[in-house]
Amino acid sequence: MTTAHKKFGFDTVFDDAGGITSPPRIKRSYTAEEVQVERAQAYAEGERSASARAEQAAAAALAEIAVQVRAALPALTNLVHEHRGSASELALACARAIAGAALEHFPEAPVTAALEGLAREIESQPRLIVRVNGDLVERCRTSLEGLAQSLGYAGQILVKDEPRLPPAAFVLDWGEGRAAFDPVDAANRVETALRTALSAEGLHAEPLNLFPAT
Repeated sequence: MTTAHKKFGFDTVFDDAGGITSPPRIKRSYTAEEVQVERAQAYAEGERSASARAEQAAAAALAEIAVQVRAALPALTNLVHEHRGSASELALACARAIAGAALEHFPEAPVTAALEGLAREIESQPRLIVRVNGDLVERCRTSLEGLAQSLGYAGQILVKDEPRLPPAAFVLDWGEGRAAFDPVDAANRVETALRTALSAEGLHAEPLNLFPAT
């Protein structure tokens, strides 16, 4: 006689000790309140997931922007240097124009400023020789004598014609010292110094670093 064997049910659940335990019951129905709770939890999880994806996308976009900006920095540095050079050239041209107009209207101003600055050095000298272009002899003599009197200089001022000097240039000689000024030479020295500074900056200036590496 054949004995029928009972089929093994795979719904049997064993605990850690090997004993049989009841399988978890699957809930078939939910109350309205439970549905609301589950819906709220699902919505919150979905919102957190969407926020995480948005933050990842934003971080990736920012990283790409930083890469592109770093790649553009050399060209930007050259552009800034060219802009500084152009601005300096414009400033130099304006300065030349302004200085030229000022010296045209007041050609005696440089020599009177020099005398005022050297007042203490020449105060004990018996004579001051001033050489200027012939067109300025009388104008400079009048200005210098009035200034010397206000400064208390009791020595004699001799203003002499020096045709080789350009307008507004002068040479002061008081025996123990000498001073000279040439507006053309002064302007050239300023221009040379400016170009040298710009050239040095172009070679050694710190590169732009808007997005330092972390």
